[in-house]
Amino acid sequence: MELNDFVVIDTLPIKDAMAKMDKNARKIIYVTSENKLIGSLSDGDIRRWILKDQSIYAMVKEAMNSHPVFILKKDTDKAMEQMKKQNIESVPVLNEDHTIRNIMFKTHELIQGKKIQTPVVIMAGGKGTRLYPYTKILPKPLIPIGDTPIMERIIDKFHNFGCSDFIVSVNYKKNMIKGYFNEAERDYKMTYVDEDKPLGTGGSLSLMRDQLKETFFVSNCDILVDADYTDIVDFHKKNEHDITFIASLKITQIPYGVLQLDENGLLESTVEKPEYSHLINTGMYVMEPSILDFVPEDEFADLPDVITAAKNAGLKVGVFPVSENSWLDMGQIKEMEEMIERLGVKK
Repeated sequence: MELNDFVVIDTLPIKDAMAKMDKNARKIIYVTSENKLIGSLSDGDIRRWILKDQSIYAMVKEAMNSHPVFILKKDTDKAMEQMKKQNIESVPVLNEDHTIRNIMFKTHELIQGKKIQTPVVIMAGGKGTRLYPYTKILPKPLIPIGDTPIMERIIDKFHNFGCSDFIVSVNYKKNMIKGYFNEAERDYKMTYVDEDKPLGTGGSLSLMRDQLKETFFVSNCDILVDADYTDIVDFHKKNEHDITFIASLKITQIPYGVLQLDENGLLESTVEKPEYSHLINTGMYVMEPSILDFVPEDEFADLPDVITAAKNAGLKVGVFPVSENSWLDMGQIKEMEEMIERLGVKK
């Protein structure tokens, strides 16, 4: 990585800054004007900007933190102390004229991270019909991405952040799923909930009422989310949400010129190949046990429908945005192939 991977000018669109942040994988960039440091932009700053329903095509300087922490070159030996004091993962080192000389990272602490002990529910009971003919042979949770089944990759993601209690709903080819994970060496607890009939992503929660007594994750068995799961739980609790969607910012481009009309039906303007942004449900959530009051007993229900009922009854539902590149989905064959390619693994 080079310094330019962490530095942007203040007039850059936030959308482009997000792409640079995805590339450097450090969740931060520093903002300059006339080569001098004027601000910082973290993934948290971008998340707050999006949740205010602001445009990602606005300039970085509108969303940045205009009071960034920094140290001068002569104080480089105090960098680690400063990062620990401010509870930050990096700090720019400035020359006397406030141009950025380099950036120092609290690498060891960043790698270790804070651990969480949040239970994880994985919905693995579906037939995976969109992945036929693969799912004629294997249940979707066991379809390999490289040499590792997708559900094992999901579990490993959570386990890396300290999660060690997994509750898995199973139905279709459930004995194959149990057989695989019962044979695997693991240092986490896995409990299976058998659906005697398909209950959907919402209905299967009715079988877990006795097990879900605290904040918990829910994940589909065909998605990977590359984010700091500790940040997600902290965000959920700090905002006192009953339910938090983890949502991916999806940017869609119309490959044509779009005509804008005025109220009289006359041409007002043309926009060539415009881009639009949307927040997409990734299939991962954080929830409180209160959601269970809205789950029908032993009946099929989709989880989004259960959440809608809970929201209508007054439960607080929030959204934690992640970047487009932070979400991988393998619900369909084309998407599965894209996941394999992006993870850089062999079929």
